[in-house]
Amino acid sequence: MSVLTTSRIAAAQHVGFRRFTIAEYHRLTEIGVLTEDDNLELLEGYLLLKMSRNPPHDGVLNELLLQLVAMISSRWSVRSQSAVSTSDSEPEPDLAVVRKDPQRYYLRHPQPSDFGIIIEVADSTLSTDRLDKGRVYARAGIPTYLIVNIPEQQVEMYTLPLNTIDPPAYTRRRDYRSGDVLPIVLDGVEIGGIVVQELFAGF
Repeated sequence: MSVLTTSRIAAAQHVGFRRFTIAEYHRLTEIGVLTEDDNLELLEGYLLLKMSRNPPHDGVLNELLLQLVAMISSRWSVRSQSAVSTSDSEPEPDLAVVRKDPQRYYLRHPQPSDFGIIIEVADSTLSTDRLDKGRVYARAGIPTYLIVNIPEQQVEMYTLPLNTIDPPAYTRRRDYRSGDVLPIVLDGVEIGGIVVQELFAGF
């Protein structure tokens, strides 16, 4: 399985790709220049192609979605592959736990203060999820960022984002492997746990 080892944003900078603001990105969608079929997301102003999904990715994603939905309280909801708006990016994480407010999200995408957890399921996207999206989510102050690392069959938990350094980064990382239970914490309260081995049971 091929895993990217460099930052895709750094590659875009190197070749001189044009950067877009959030407003410009939305405008390109409104006038039909960009559509859902283009399969793009905006990261730090760069339009980047989202990687194709494969059966291992979707299998792990579905198992994680089922477990999260079963434990989430009425104050939160789980969104799958929906956009997040930050100051310079609009990624579409695999899963996100957001404060429940259905009417608000008809009018706008969730913003950083709405989020408890963002999750990316990574196989061929591992480097991008660690380097590029990790920086984007840390800058936005997302309290907990999880990478479900398929190649190494572990879940990486990133917490304590620090956006006053350059580049922004999470200052704490803990890996959960087979035999571990991944705690799910929202607003400082542990609401349940996920047995890591169950996420990779099909491998």
